[in-house]
Amino acid sequence: MTTPAPAIPDETASPKKTKAQKAKENLTSPWATGAAIIIAALWTIPTIGLFMTSLVPGEQYRTESWWNVTFNGDLTFENFGQVLFDSFGDSSNAPPLLGNLINSIVVTVPTVVFPLVIGLMAAYAFAWIPFRGSNFLFVFIFALQVVPLQLALIPLLKLLGPEGIGIAGQFPGVWVAHTIFAMPLAVFLLHNFIAQIPSDIIEAARVDGASHTQIFFRVIIPLSLPAIASLAIFQFLWVWNDLLVSAVFGGIKTYPLTYPISNLAGDYGATAYLVPPAAFISMVIPLIVFFSLQRYFVRGLLAGSTKG
Repeated sequence: MTTPAPAIPDETASPKKTKAQKAKENLTSPWATGAAIIIAALWTIPTIGLFMTSLVPGEQYRTESWWNVTFNGDLTFENFGQVLFDSFGDSSNAPPLLGNLINSIVVTVPTVVFPLVIGLMAAYAFAWIPFRGSNFLFVFIFALQVVPLQLALIPLLKLLGPEGIGIAGQFPGVWVAHTIFAMPLAVFLLHNFIAQIPSDIIEAARVDGASHTQIFFRVIIPLSLPAIASLAIFQFLWVWNDLLVSAVFGGIKTYPLTYPISNLAGDYGATAYLVPPAAFISMVIPLIVFFSLQRYFVRGLLAGSTKG
């Protein structure tokens, strides 16, 4: 009885594909591209409709659709000028939205920068600086994401209010509140990316005599730009569209754009035609930020989610 010859591996067979390669092929297939185009078109239709509606004159807002007004050639940009620079609403003394637009920028920019800076330093420490209790502390910070921020509003308001630090009702109070609420996600997202940086790069920098500060600024930050951009987009959208935190920790002089828009229609909807241009102004700036950083968005969002 002869023993069967051992099987000879087929050298022409293609190597086994990893999960990451399979996912990439599925996401780059013609069907996936077509589905993405259709979804993008469907998401764009409301935006176009909102913009066209914002150009409808006030006297035709309730009686004519925007496509009829477009066909008649009656579209106008006067609504944008009235919203930004004129008084309107329930009272002729109501301030224009330009001040609230500036407030939104003043509130949003620092509350994007602060969590990024603090979160980057904390993420680097958790990933590459061993210290006692680091695992427990990281899990504790991660667990804070499941705590509703509404539970912390009153205690934090007492801390920042007149009985505490005394910065509630001012821009610093809003900055501190938004920074605190953003820290769990910031540390978690940035840590997942920084921890995936090859240890050979860190060790090479240490052999060359680089300190933790030099490694942080010359190695960690340049390599973490995708994660930084992703977190910046998330935080910008969250703060820009926020009403609750700004209303609780801010004041009349700090209210962002979302606050007057909620009361813009006036009594019985008398000035409802001003809501679409105000909403479009509130939406277009986040869109600009997103499209400016979109090439980093997916890479940062999926950092560390696949291996191989």
